[in-house]
Amino acid sequence: MNPRPLTPNWNFTPKRDVDFLGDEANRGFDKQRLPLQFNAKSMDTTVYVPKNKVRVVTAASLFDGHDAAINVMRRIIQSTGCEVIHLGHDRSVQEVVETAIQEDANAIAMTSYQGGHNEYFKYMYDLLKARGAEHIKIFGGGGGVILPEEIKDLIQYGITRIYSPDDGRAMGLQGMINDLVMQADYPTGAHLQGEEKKLNTGVQAKLDIARLISAAENYPDQNLVVLNDLRSQAKLIKTPVLGITGTGGAGKSSLVDELVRRFLSDFPEKKLAIISIDPSKRRTGGALLGDRIRMNSINHDRVYMRSMATRQANLALSSHVDDAVSILKVAGYDLIVVETSGIGQSDTMITEHSDVALYVMTPEYGAATQLEKIDMLDYADVVALNKFDKRGALDALRDVRKQFQRNHKLFETEVDQMPVFGTIASQFNDPGMNSLYRTLMDTIAQKTGAALGSEYVSGTEMSEKIFIIPPHRNRYLSEIAENNRKYDEQAREQRKIAQRMYALTESVEQLKESGASAELLSQLEVELAKVSAELLPKNKALVEGWSGVQALYQAPEYVFKVRDKELRMATHTESLSHTQVPKISTPRYEAWGDLLHWQLQENVPGEFPYTAGIYPFKREGEDPTRMFAGEGGPERTNKRFHYVSLGMPAKRLSTAFDSVTLYGRDPHTRPDIYGKIGNAGVSICCLDDAKKLYSGFNLADPKTSVSMTINGPAPMLLGFFMNAAIDQQCELYIKSQGMEKEVYAKIDAMYAAKGLERPKYNGPLPEGNDGLGLMLLGVTGEDVLEKAKYEEIKAWTLSQVRGTVQADILKEDQAQNTCIFSTEFALRLMGDVQHYFIANKVRNFYSVSISGYHIAEAGANPITQLAFTLSNGFTYVEYYLSRGMHIDDFAPNLSFFFSNGIDPEYAVIGRVARRIWAKAMKLKYGGNARSQMLKYHIQTSGRSLHAQEIDFNDIRTTLQALYAIYDNCNSLHTNAYDEAITTPTEESVRRAMAIQLIINRELGLAKNENPLQGSFIIEELTDLVEQAVLLEFDRITERGGVLGAMETMYQRGKIQEESLYYETLKHTGEFPIIGVNTFLSSKGSPTVLPGEVIRSTDEEKQFQIQKVANQHTFFGDRSEALLSRMQEKAIANENLFAELMEACKVCTLGQITESLFSVGGQYRRNM
Repeated sequence: MNPRPLTPNWNFTPKRDVDFLGDEANRGFDKQRLPLQFNAKSMDTTVYVPKNKVRVVTAASLFDGHDAAINVMRRIIQSTGCEVIHLGHDRSVQEVVETAIQEDANAIAMTSYQGGHNEYFKYMYDLLKARGAEHIKIFGGGGGVILPEEIKDLIQYGITRIYSPDDGRAMGLQGMINDLVMQADYPTGAHLQGEEKKLNTGVQAKLDIARLISAAENYPDQNLVVLNDLRSQAKLIKTPVLGITGTGGAGKSSLVDELVRRFLSDFPEKKLAIISIDPSKRRTGGALLGDRIRMNSINHDRVYMRSMATRQANLALSSHVDDAVSILKVAGYDLIVVETSGIGQSDTMITEHSDVALYVMTPEYGAATQLEKIDMLDYADVVALNKFDKRGALDALRDVRKQFQRNHKLFETEVDQMPVFGTIASQFNDPGMNSLYRTLMDTIAQKTGAALGSEYVSGTEMSEKIFIIPPHRNRYLSEIAENNRKYDEQAREQRKIAQRMYALTESVEQLKESGASAELLSQLEVELAKVSAELLPKNKALVEGWSGVQALYQAPEYVFKVRDKELRMATHTESLSHTQVPKISTPRYEAWGDLLHWQLQENVPGEFPYTAGIYPFKREGEDPTRMFAGEGGPERTNKRFHYVSLGMPAKRLSTAFDSVTLYGRDPHTRPDIYGKIGNAGVSICCLDDAKKLYSGFNLADPKTSVSMTINGPAPMLLGFFMNAAIDQQCELYIKSQGMEKEVYAKIDAMYAAKGLERPKYNGPLPEGNDGLGLMLLGVTGEDVLEKAKYEEIKAWTLSQVRGTVQADILKEDQAQNTCIFSTEFALRLMGDVQHYFIANKVRNFYSVSISGYHIAEAGANPITQLAFTLSNGFTYVEYYLSRGMHIDDFAPNLSFFFSNGIDPEYAVIGRVARRIWAKAMKLKYGGNARSQMLKYHIQTSGRSLHAQEIDFNDIRTTLQALYAIYDNCNSLHTNAYDEAITTPTEESVRRAMAIQLIINRELGLAKNENPLQGSFIIEELTDLVEQAVLLEFDRITERGGVLGAMETMYQRGKIQEESLYYETLKHTGEFPIIGVNTFLSSKGSPTVLPGEVIRSTDEEKQFQIQKVANQHTFFGDRSEALLSRMQEKAIANENLFAELMEACKVCTLGQITESLFSVGGQYRRNM
């Protein structure tokens, strides 16, 4: 359901691979000479050794969500001997350029794969040039998104190199990095040009500061005169220096970020500089300068930050830190923060370079006696006990305070008054951080006399972790594993009992017929009675009732109920040869043990444990086919929706959003936003856009369902959707009452009063669109109807709408990274949505689509995808239970979304998921039958789409569709064969849909609805995958559950390891991919160029930008009032979604996002 295959790359993944770079002669790569059997083992993997200290800024472009590729590339750049400043994903051009300038980088290396790359790279070059930093080289890649003519155009514009997929095939990963480092290998700081005379705290002077620090780092002897002069000046300047040191992994970077955020708020005119030091690798000389990625507050005109490598072993500081401090003092900064690298318990070196020292540690230091060995407790002015949510934190706080009191001989002062603070820097607006900040500022002012008298208000309350999962529930995944294993063990035991009963019964019958003695028969009957007593009554009922079950499927019609509605289904279909083909085939076992075990672990579709499917039969006239679209403005995607659903009995609309929408922003003229509007997805910025997007589809019709692939801003998009659905029904009511003229007059008057033109659908309505949903553009039903009538329509509509919003913030953090809010706040919003659904009887719309698709696209293998996805699902269950919701009120509102693939495990991914979920829901959580039914959507794999021999992609997709349909998925999206190189065309979308339509409607075996049952390999694979998933549950439990594992990057690390394993096998040719690394054409199977390139037009972009401006003008005061009310609800910890529903009526997406940042906190990136 995501718009395109989701892996950004410089072709380290095989999909979306396009293009070549510039002139082939310059690359030394002749496509005509590629061998039939491609073997990357012949690639040169020699690592280039740079002659200078090369510094590279790496990042994923603005609104690109998926940073797995750039993370792998930055590791290789680092191991090649470079100092890497990694920024992660969702980075604007301004952020990247500012970083490169402040860090005096040699090069910038970017991935940009979601469109808008032309504007992005050119804007980057222009900004560098405007700041006098055009010497910084720009490298990039984006797989098949960046076309050959675009690569040539970008290089002519001034971009150093854009790597294409064919470059990747020819050069390999290390080869591309060697090329990049070689071109970026030039000296920095060797030739000063009077920078020392231009020092100040302005934006333009940041480049001068950076060059001077490079001169001190790289050429101190050559620049001795300048540096001595700066040292002399600095001695006369009393700028306070705050030194921060601590143990590795104590959270210093997050803590510094929180201190900076408070400083900027506390002192609106003051300016702050940060020097952050990280250790160098002795073997390679490279370094990961990773503090910037954790900091959101430093992207500010009043902040300068420089990352430095120690360039020496076992030291926490660079030998050039004093010179860097001197330069920043002369520049005029009001406060300088020096953060050391975390090595062991850290040493006291920082005290020699600072006026005030802060020591950051965690509660996990070991026994209290270990505190006596920490030198910094002698020298620190203030101590932060960060990660205060860890076990034993209160005891640790007491012990550290006592040790601080002893070390500083403060026996006259109460131990509670020691400047030791428990903090949770990762938690938004943490009270412990507030107290720490105020104490630090007071200490600095007192010790140095600096004019830093803080007005920041801090309370006396301590840090307290807002737990998503209560600590006593951290073993929930292992409890599920134990529960399911116990069930399986009991099933095996009961099987043996039933088998013995069958054997004894058959023996008695045979012996009776042969005239055996009464004594023998009596003995057997006694044994039979004894064995029978061991068979559980419910299992006895299953055995005895089996003949009746078979009879149900042999009858012409099967009668069953779904949500109290009686349904009748034909049990057979007739082939052209007049064969009666059963829709459900039942096993031919006769032995009771086999029958019982089959019912306990497999069973017919619609019966626990739902291995074969959650409904007795598929709905007639409703294929699992989903209609997928997302491009340009809402009108263009609406046209595509109507095109792909025309004549289809059920409308299953899957919506892909552009990356501007994915990150909760509004369309804008700024080039790095402008280029992405409506590319790789549809641009939706307000309620009117949602109305136009789904116009002509009755969203309350039982045969209409809408899926929205959106995560960070999911609550806002859900609000737009729900309000659009409500206003559709208001429109139908208005028409039924003949109120059209009256309503139009009212709306016209409202817009005339503001001097604005009424919003309209941009262009003619497509075939199939009757205009439903467009009457109330620019207003809502409550603006034109009586309140009571509007509320009545609203309540009914909410109970009818069908579909899902992805909203799965856990997998976003683990894999894709379209997170915008802090994890805690995002989860709270999800809980608020579900609570609202329960209160308003929203039963047919899934509040979250728990997704494994993006985990798989990031590189996970099928078992990891399934284990992580189910574990995330159970985490939501535990969270909602902890909020007081009943399992049967929310479990039916959860759905799942898996990626398919051609690995063997994908043949059973749905079977295993349904079985694990059902057992846990029934036996552990006590959920009813509806809660036990796991609903899941499948999308064929983006990783199996290749840009070479793209016609072969349909073969892979067909095989995956067979997997999914045979596995009884609830809905299916088949990727278009050309998605590896472009947004799908109308022709390719028809082909993709035809794949599953042909399987469902033409393939004879697909008329049977449980074709996998009875297969030995399917049963064995099901057992193997189920066991593997439960083992992974135990591994996650060992790390503190899903959230605890996320803290240590367990999921992300495992995903990346598996991705790199696949890529390695692909590059060496050990894993054959037809048309990519083997069975190449006579031309070498080069990357295919798209015949048609789907991009949004300038007209569509300008229309969206103007829409935002008009919306702000028309609803100005009203929107501000609603945003304020929404913030108040958030602060009061009340349900936010009810207010969000109101705000979505008049506010734009970007307005809501910015408003919630101030009360919920922004997502903090990590490696």
